Amino acid sequence: MNLPNHDDVRAAAARIAPHVVRTPMLRHRLLDERTGGTILIKPESLQRTGSFKLRGATNAIRRLSAEQLRAGVVTHSSGNHGQATACAAAAVGARATVFMPADAPRIKVDSTRGWGAEVIHYDRLNDDRDALAADFVARTGAVLVPPFDHPDVIAGQGTLALELAEDARAAGLAMDSLLVCTGGGGLVAGCALAIEGASPATRVFAVEPAGWDDTTRSLVSGARESNPPGGSLLCDALLAKSPGRLTFAVNQPRLAGGVAVTDEEVLQAVAFAFLHLKLVVEPGGAVCLAALLSGKFDARGQVVGAVVSGGNVDPATFGRALAA
Repeated sequence: MNLPNHDDVRAAAARIAPHVVRTPMLRHRLLDERTGGTILIKPESLQRTGSFKLRGATNAIRRLSAEQLRAGVVTHSSGNHGQATACAAAAVGARATVFMPADAPRIKVDSTRGWGAEVIHYDRLNDDRDALAADFVARTGAVLVPPFDHPDVIAGQGTLALELAEDARAAGLAMDSLLVCTGGGGLVAGCALAIEGASPATRVFAVEPAGWDDTTRSLVSGARESNPPGGSLLCDALLAKSPGRLTFAVNQPRLAGGVAVTDEEVLQAVAFAFLHLKLVVEPGGAVCLAALLSGKFDARGQVVGAVVSGGNVDPATFGRALAA
């Protein structure tokens, strides 16, 4: 099994630095007061394409050969990784094809097409997206850039945790804990690898939507657990069926645990981010804030990093959060 390590995250940081935004570290007095901790926000909603996914896609695509780039790239995504793959491919002149659920937020579909990618819709509940992408690879010779279970993607995602650790240190702070939004586990795996070398005393936690807490349950059981059907689709960016093979191998020995938050808590966090942090955050990107504001994660007396992973929110969903 080809697992990435901390040095791979460092190499990815140097490789992608000219092509991504180094997002800031944000703080807010009210967030500290509400939680009893010192909260350090990493707002990847301010990233190009509106999410952290550009980091992993850029790292993976910029490691491809000229011959591979000529063949084009393909992926499957609920939206954020699709946009990122389309953007990173366009930057090197490669063709991109993205399989997206038919119910993906329109803003994510339009943005993916806007970067020049071909979007092919599938049924989230009945189609096997991995099989669809594998068939496309077999027919066309395109290179698969998966959304999380890939060593270069994992390493690229971890670069945001390197930045946050550096910014915390520059502010005279040392993170006790880091909360990371988790779907298939690529972001939290990359962050765990980054923290392992950059801030080894920091504990890393996965944060997931209730009903999609496969990583949390897998950490407890020691095996990759699957999510039962019928869960809420609010946090569309985090709806992996189970942890990835590579991501769980990275995460199992490194994560300190997991937290699950409800739809109501997520919507309240989306509203808090807009009203107080002045950030537009999608539900999947707000789960760490939700864990803090709800008290599901006890931040009292701690310095806690919290990833806001994306801001590509459907306008109707955003209005629902603000009206709650």
